[in-house]
Amino acid sequence: VTMKKLIAPRMDQCIGCHSCSLACARLVHKNMSWATAGVRIHSSGGLSTGFVAEKCVACDPAPCADACPTEAFVPKKGGGVIVKKKLCIRCGDCVDVCPVDAIYQNHEGEVFVCIHCGRCVDFCPQGCLEMQEVAV
Repeated sequence: VTMKKLIAPRMDQCIGCHSCSLACARLVHKNMSWATAGVRIHSSGGLSTGFVAEKCVACDPAPCADACPTEAFVPKKGGGVIVKKKLCIRCGDCVDVCPVDAIYQNHEGEVFVCIHCGRCVDFCPQGCLEMQEVAV
């Protein structure tokens, strides 16, 4: 049995256009702000040093799911989580325990994390992202 996991193997080609983040925000979270996406692009430290993709690395077990008091974060077999937004009480416990700072909490307390759906991949004009098969 396999699952797919979002990876960013070619970030050296990233131009910082945020198309992946906008695709995630629009298609997954139904809004138009790249700050409210599961994958976010940031400078890796300066104007000429390139970009990094801040995203879930599919921990297994997932500390965010273990920390969630309402079971809004449900661990997926093989790593990562599914988020049940209706169960989220916006406490931020998941944000605090994420080892890679991949969970973003907006000013209203809503949380956003990559669920490894892959909907962002085709929107990257540089081919930086891909879905990788992982045995579970």
